[in-house]
This record gives sequence, structure tokens and C-alpha cells, in this order.
Amino acid sequence: MARAFWRVQGTAWEPDPDPVAQRRLVEAFLAAARGGDLDGLLAVLDPDVVLRADSGGTFPGGVRTLRGARAVAGQAATFRRMATASVTRHALVNGTAGLVNTIDGRLISIMSFTVAGDRIVAIDILSDPDRLARLDLAGLEP
Repeated sequence: MARAFWRVQGTAWEPDPDPVAQRRLVEAFLAAARGGDLDGLLAVLDPDVVLRADSGGTFPGGVRTLRGARAVAGQAATFRRMATASVTRHALVNGTAGLVNTIDGRLISIMSFTVAGDRIVAIDILSDPDRLARLDLAGLEP
């Protein structure tokens, strides 16, 4: 989904194929989120980052889209609340670094991060309960 968006927008970037670099940026994002660190979030987000959140019927059309580092980092309070309330596990999501978040063993969201040029250029969040219920995460390590 992120590649198609960037092709439509005419932006030429290639996702970083290095899983270590991807995970390093996701770790920095998570640390900033847990600390409510706006500057830390801005440091890892590309200025033109796109965040897409699919929470089902919560938003018109089901997907909320934010564009730009300031708009995404402006969600710091939400990121902090989720990062401190949930158990977060690293995962490979659609071939990129991601996070699987649970509360009391119940899956609440899956996040995937697209990294390019040492910055996070896209974040996709799936928190639609109906779609999450259809996922099999049996192989996920505790």
C-alpha cells in the first residue's frame, strides 16, 4: 500500500531493505512514543511521513490518514497511551519492521513501518477488531 501511494504522489524512494536499520528506527519510535517525546518522534519521522490507521467504522471510510511529521508526531499522547498500556512485540509485517500490540493477551493493533533514507516514511496501523479477529498469530513469540 505504501509503495502505491508514493508512486501516485510521484515521490521516488526505495524502502530500506536492511532489517537492522528498520528495527533501529522502530525502536527509536517506540522509545519516543513511550516517553511522549515529541522531538524524538520528529527525529525519526520523514517530513512527508504518511500514517494510515484502519480502525474499522471509527472513521468515515474506515481509514484515517495523516500526512507530515508534525501531524503524525502530534499524536504523541495517543502513541504514549498505547505504548504504555499494551504489550508490544516486534514482528515482520508485510516484509517490513512492525509491532504487534496486545492488552491482556487480546490483539489490539498491528503496526508496520516503511523506512527509507534513515527515516520512517510510512506507518500503517490496523486496529479494526473484525479484521484483527481473522488473523492467525499463533507463531508469534511471547
